[in-house]
Amino acid sequence: MNGQTETTADRIDPARATALLATLGLEGRAEVGTEMPPLSHLAFFWHAVPETGLGRDGHAHLGGLIPDLGLPIRMWAGGRLTFHRPFRAGVAAERISRLTTVQKKEGRSGKLAFVTLRHDIRQSNMPVLTEEQDIVYREPGELTREPPVETQDVEERRALKLSEITLFRYSALTFNAHRIHYDAEYCREEGYSGLVVHGPLMATALANFAADTIGRLKRFSFRATSPLILGDVAWLCRSGGRYWVEGPRRRLCMTAEAQ
Repeated sequence: MNGQTETTADRIDPARATALLATLGLEGRAEVGTEMPPLSHLAFFWHAVPETGLGRDGHAHLGGLIPDLGLPIRMWAGGRLTFHRPFRAGVAAERISRLTTVQKKEGRSGKLAFVTLRHDIRQSNMPVLTEEQDIVYREPGELTREPPVETQDVEERRALKLSEITLFRYSALTFNAHRIHYDAEYCREEGYSGLVVHGPLMATALANFAADTIGRLKRFSFRATSPLILGDVAWLCRSGGRYWVEGPRRRLCMTAEAQ
């Protein structure tokens, strides 16, 4: 790519960090220096644009770091993270982002574009985490792919309980106006049966599940495999170092690995 970068500064407000903990169902109050749980950085480094700068779906118009690919539907496909140091509340941070790859393909549902962004986050002039973010852009229309089903035995299972309030709070904390998370009529227009649970929220739940199991994470990768619709009975599952979100009839919604 052209090597263009974008730098975003954030002071990692402890009040917002506390609100994130509450949204994730975690107790405690974030103070200056509090070590935050994995993937908490997703609630910071907002890309705030006026409403006139948003598309019909609620996302900011493309251009700049991500070029306009002519594909209006956006989906968070997955990511890979390396944790260098704890991410702490109340400590000024910067995120340096760059576009690393754009791949255009044809799928059963039409044209697709796979975009990868790399984010490097620093606090106190030291690297905190490196993240590669995979985003898919597609044409409008119903999703035709048959969702995968999990066949592996489960060693540990936890209920993933979400509500409209959870989705609203997470959208607010991440400044995410994507309408699939709050506009049921728009969801049906995009081919979904109801409100869609945020991919980053599922990934955060899996990362915290993994941290409860193995302690502070060194690496975490995840891949979205099918949408989780609000109201679906869902579980966080583990077998060895593999983690996944399981929906009704063992439908696989997201898979992850942690170290």
